[in-house]
Amino acid sequence: MSLFGDGLEAAVQKAFTRPAPKSAGAQMRYLVKQLKGTKAVAQMLRISQRTVERYVKDQIKKPRPDLAAHLEREVKKRWQPQIRAKAKAKAASTGGIVIDTRARMGYTAPIGSTDQDRTRHLTVALPPRYAARLFDAQKTGATDQQLQEIAAEALKEVYFQDGGRRAGSLEEVRFTDVEHLEFEL
Repeated sequence: MSLFGDGLEAAVQKAFTRPAPKSAGAQMRYLVKQLKGTKAVAQMLRISQRTVERYVKDQIKKPRPDLAAHLEREVKKRWQPQIRAKAKAKAASTGGIVIDTRARMGYTAPIGSTDQDRTRHLTVALPPRYAARLFDAQKTGATDQQLQEIAAEALKEVYFQDGGRRAGSLEEVRFTDVEHLEFEL
């Protein structure tokens, strides 16, 4: 499970204008339409093509829990791609992104300052350039650690340095032990 990747996906999904299909049959029909055939869906979900056909015809209504989770994840990944793209573009160009987190944070600073790590609960609006960097990194398949580093750099600039008005000698921000993380567009 990718904490930062899933958090970004959840933020984008809040922009959806219609709910994604809920029933297994409707989800399967949507995937068959998107992937243009039952064979492709069967290979993706690692089930037989005949099973996919039974879901499409509503002969099977309740999938096993692991298949239900995989099915829902694949549908949400493909649901409303234009709305998803517009939401990301708006966040990356004008809107920015809000991060709400409870994590252990500390920083590297000159000798004589208190750089002790401590748990903080922050809700910070990040500028559009960081939203763009997060979405670009996610698109290129960045690891959760890389996304966490981008978020730490953003928090360093926006929260700790207040856009350059204070803590100018701050070198690095440590962002670890994340208890809670949520993004909002």
